[in-house]
Amino acid sequence: MVELSGTGVAIITPFTQTKSIDFDALGNLIDFLIADGVDYIVTLGTTGETPVLKKEEKREVINFTVEKINKRVPVVVGIGGNDTYAVLEEMNQLPIDDAVAILSASPYYNKPSQEGIYQHYKLIAETSHKPIILYNVPARTGRSMSVNTILRLANDFKNIIGIKEASGDMIQCLDILRHKPKEFWVVSGDDDLALAQLACGMIGVISVAANAFPKQFSQMVTSCLKEDFKTARLLNAQLTDAYRLMFEENNPAGIKAFLSEMGLIQNELRLPLVNVTDSLQQRIKQYVINYKK
Repeated sequence: MVELSGTGVAIITPFTQTKSIDFDALGNLIDFLIADGVDYIVTLGTTGETPVLKKEEKREVINFTVEKINKRVPVVVGIGGNDTYAVLEEMNQLPIDDAVAILSASPYYNKPSQEGIYQHYKLIAETSHKPIILYNVPARTGRSMSVNTILRLANDFKNIIGIKEASGDMIQCLDILRHKPKEFWVVSGDDDLALAQLACGMIGVISVAANAFPKQFSQMVTSCLKEDFKTARLLNAQLTDAYRLMFEENNPAGIKAFLSEMGLIQNELRLPLVNVTDSLQQRIKQYVINYKK
């Protein structure tokens, strides 16, 4: 049974000024994250701008990431979409043999019923040779997975092993934690709520903020898991302004602005995403200056 506790990072995909994938920057970022203590890396998530990556680019990113990590930490691959059969096709075509699990966001835009969501994941679970992590992110998909749907999937399929819960609904989180099967694990998908959710019983976070602050964020998560909430609160308080800045306009534009100010990547995105506004960039720059003092 795979259990991914602690800090996972939904890693960005860096681009050059010509909008090609910057593999040098990606390699440097991977080394930075591992050196500063993250527990695993999630590639091809939404933060990685996966909707604008071509299929061959996805293959290249997975292969590069796996080779660069070289088994230092586990790798999770994001494969999701609103066409169930296209998701199955990607699962069969992408090089995921070295991944420990697949993170799959619930279908977006076409807003299926709860039964439609269940049947979508049912077919994925019956087809996949890798464990599946559900991903509930209604701010992006337009439809939240209900507690009943999540628990039904958790109970019906042994290879659906956990969920990244990013609904922002603390009551829903508590209900999942209270009623889930013992072996089914729950991680936070909301950096700003992570401390509270870890205190309620989640076993970790798949974080955006940890791209830029891997050491401090990982220490905060580890402190929570050790039930040292005094330390966790102090660490988290130093990052709360960063969370606000990071998600004020768009993710991953916010985290890329932070990483560019830290000298780790070029501040490049692919349309329809654009850089944060100049005023937000200046506030991010000042935060980074102050953080380094």
